[in-house]
Amino acid sequence: MKKNKPIVVIGLMGSGKTTSGRLIAEALGMPLSDSDPYLRKKYGASAAEIAAREGVDVLHEREADHVIEALAGEPEVVAAAASTVDSPRAREAMRGALVIWLDADDAVLAERMRSASHRPDFPPAVMRAQREPHFRELADLRYDVGVLTPEQVRAAVLRDFGLPPADQG
Repeated sequence: MKKNKPIVVIGLMGSGKTTSGRLIAEALGMPLSDSDPYLRKKYGASAAEIAAREGVDVLHEREADHVIEALAGEPEVVAAAASTVDSPRAREAMRGALVIWLDADDAVLAERMRSASHRPDFPPAVMRAQREPHFRELADLRYDVGVLTPEQVRAAVLRDFGLPPADQG
């Protein structure tokens, strides 16, 4: 794995894109660009607040813009909102990156979603039916985060890149 290639972490809400993305970025010495802080900084609101105030379509457009903007700059690890795979523009931008899909059973994702108020309430099964074909199309690597912890995902990514494991300290 070359550090001059961006990495995009995709998956449904609750899959741990932010946490795993941060660990991967730290291990590779790359910056992290995450959808939630991007929305908060640029629009002054969380994803759930934007969806409630301006509608889901506006939220999804802004999430796609995040990925497109992040991939236009210096290589970094991008924790992409699940909706970004619905955007043809964002999917095209991702084609030049290494794409990591974090996946888990719908029950696991639903439980995780209930624990975070910043997320809009979208049922995982409905979102999976809509987005899984795009995840499959884009993903270079796929990890089951219903079984793996974020630290284990980081270790698996490093192993799959042929890199030494990150310090556990």
